[in-house]
Amino acid sequence: MPSAKRTSVPSVSVHPLTEPDLDRADEIFRVAFGTFLGVPEPETFFGTADYVRTRWAADPEAAFAATVEGEVVGSNFAADWGSVGYFGPLTVRPDLWDQGIGRRLMEPVMACFDTWENRHLGLFTFSHSPKHLELYRRYGFWPRFLTAIMKKQVTVSAAAPGRVLYGELTAAEQADALSLSRAVTQSVYDGLSLDREIMATQAQGLGDTILLEGADSGLDGLAVCHCGAGSEAGEDVCFVKFGAVRPGPDAADRFERLLSACEQLAVEKGLGQLDAGVNLARQDAYRRMVDRGFRTWLQGVTMHKPNEPGYSHPDAYVIDDWR
Repeated sequence: MPSAKRTSVPSVSVHPLTEPDLDRADEIFRVAFGTFLGVPEPETFFGTADYVRTRWAADPEAAFAATVEGEVVGSNFAADWGSVGYFGPLTVRPDLWDQGIGRRLMEPVMACFDTWENRHLGLFTFSHSPKHLELYRRYGFWPRFLTAIMKKQVTVSAAAPGRVLYGELTAAEQADALSLSRAVTQSVYDGLSLDREIMATQAQGLGDTILLEGADSGLDGLAVCHCGAGSEAGEDVCFVKFGAVRPGPDAADRFERLLSACEQLAVEKGLGQLDAGVNLARQDAYRRMVDRGFRTWLQGVTMHKPNEPGYSHPDAYVIDDWR
């Protein structure tokens, strides 16, 4: 997450991000990432994917803007996943890097985490950037394993058995599905809940959530997927924002089934690429994705507060990337 620190800008102000700010915040987000990564036309970075508007719409009270003399110069977003909280993207206009604006944008998201009482906090940042690692270390975050953002070309394969789409359920069935989904995420990490992501994806029409039915009337797994332009996926892409299966002896088989279900959704949506992130501490999950043809196109490090694995350990079959 491109950010800034060091000396102060006296006129900087931080306040909730508002709808009129979104176009400028989106432009800065693209230019900041593109500039840091050295792409030829940074303003076009991320293409038709949308992180700013989607995250603002999901929770406007957890989206913040930095302004200098009334002009938006950066933004940051916090996300509440129950016992887990993460933030980003944190971006600052490149000509104002290293002037303390990143630190100012950290203050309200840390306040969000205090209010939500999240137990495990995290972020995704550039592993090769000492500046970023030091900024977040000052807030108690510690770098752990690398996270691979992976992609594969979609191929038609056999349908995954027991797959249900959240968007096709009635309102009453959706309420039951949220409860069953919480049971899955709770088994992965105590208190972890993806309710907000599931409902935001549905409300904004960003994609759908895959539910894998289990043999015991529960769920074997779930995957929150963004599909196409205007979502966090972008044109011709199905992006698994979060996916997980119940842990236990058959977790690897359940994970294979979940990956098949994600690819099946991409086929049904007419999308040619499947994107998914995985922390490399989840060793078998990573190996299985590679075996299916996923290849890393972007790599970063997750930083954790406290310095504990959370749900990133060898027995976890989880897809996410905290970008």
